Amino acid sequence: MKPTDANIRFISNPELGCILPNSQWKGNRIDEKGRFSNLNHPYTPTYSSILKMMSEKNPQRNAKKNDTFQLPFIEDLSFLDNKEDVVIWLGHATFFIRINGISLITDPVFANVSVSERKSKLPFSPDLLRNLDYVLISHDHRDHLDKKSLLLIIENNPTAEILSGLRMDEWFNKMLVSPKTQLAGWYQQYHTDTSKVKIYFLPARHWSSRNLTDANQHLWGSFIIQDNENTLYFSGDTGYDSHLKEVATLFGEIDICMMGIGAYKPEWFMSPNHISPLDAIKAVNEMQVKNFIPMHYGTFDLSDEPIGEPIELIKQEELKGTLKPNLIDLKVGENYYF
Repeated sequence: MKPTDANIRFISNPELGCILPNSQWKGNRIDEKGRFSNLNHPYTPTYSSILKMMSEKNPQRNAKKNDTFQLPFIEDLSFLDNKEDVVIWLGHATFFIRINGISLITDPVFANVSVSERKSKLPFSPDLLRNLDYVLISHDHRDHLDKKSLLLIIENNPTAEILSGLRMDEWFNKMLVSPKTQLAGWYQQYHTDTSKVKIYFLPARHWSSRNLTDANQHLWGSFIIQDNENTLYFSGDTGYDSHLKEVATLFGEIDICMMGIGAYKPEWFMSPNHISPLDAIKAVNEMQVKNFIPMHYGTFDLSDEPIGEPIELIKQEELKGTLKPNLIDLKVGENYYF
C-alpha cells in the first residue's frame, strides 16, 4: 500500500531549536513504517539492486588488483602540546578537531569494519585522545559507527557528549551504559557553550541500516561546527544534491569542508549515497568553500574503484583549474592548524 498524507508524520527534537522557520521546515518526514527519507530523493536499497551490483563484473578489477596506493602517513603529536585550532585526519571519516578550546571527534572507527580490512594504520593510539567534549556520529553504518571504537572513546572521555541524529540513541544505549547524548533533526542546533562553539545537524543524501530489518529507522546527516572566526562542514556520507549548495545559503562561506570522495563505483548503485570526486568538486565550488579536505577514501575497500583513484582524480582536476577551493590533501596524522 502506498503511503498517504495521513500516514506521514514530521518529527524533530522539541528541546532543540531550529534554524529554519516552521513555514519552511516542519521536521524530518517519516512514513507509516517509521522510516526517514532524504529531502528530494527517497532511497531504500532493494535486494535486487544489491544482487545486481554484486553479480556484475567490475571493469576495474585488474586495476584494483594492481593498485599499490597507500595513504601517506605522518606521526605528529605536537597537537597534544598546544591548544591551537587544528584538524587531524585519522583515516576514512574520522577527524580530531579542536576549535576555540573545544575538542571533538567525528565518526570514530579505529580498526577493521565488517569484512573490510583497514588499509591505513592509525597515526597514534586512540588512548591519547582525552578530554574530548563531543563525539559526532553522522549515521549508523558500520564504517562510521563502530562499537569498540565508541566504547574506547567514551571510557577515556566519560564526560563527552554524543551528538547525532534522531533515534540514534537506540544504538548508543545498546553499546554504552547511560550515554550522554543529544539527538537532532535536520536544521537543529545542539546545546553547546555558544560563546565557544555552535554545532548544527544538517541534511545528507544517504540512508541508514545496521541489519536486515531497520532500513532508514535512524536519521543520518552532516554537521556544521562554528565559532566566531571559522565555519567547518563535515559531510558524513552523502550523494550530490541541493542540500550541499544550501549550506552556503544558510552559513555563508565555509572555511574548511571535510567531504567524502570515495566508495562511488559502480555509480548507478553508489551515486545516491556516495558523492563521486567530480561531483564533490561541483559541490565545494557551489558551497563557497575556502579549504577542501577530501575524506572517505584509501582506508577501506568498499566499492569497485581502486582505492587511490578518488584522490588522483581530485588532483587532476585541481591541475586543470576546475577546483575553486584550496585543496588540503592531508596525510593521515598530519596536524592542519587553522
